[in-house]
Amino acid sequence: MTSDYLDNIPDVRDGLTRKERIVLYCIDQIQKERDGRNVPTAMLYGRVVEHVNISEQELQLILQRLTSFNQNPPADD
Repeated sequence: MTSDYLDNIPDVRDGLTRKERIVLYCIDQIQKERDGRNVPTAMLYGRVVEHVNISEQELQLILQRLTSFNQNPPADD
């Protein structure tokens, strides 16, 4: 098994993948450094790639999933 394969398997404790956990960890660390202010995505990406091989698009997908942001809400019937 490769590291990339293991990075995408959800943990049984909370359902987070390793990549999602690293993103949350980096957000927490940067917010502490910035006295609770918002974290710029570019800064977050720079920190995340220090821990795991991830594309910008994959980071955006993880952020959308973690925030439950849906750009295409279901149409009203």
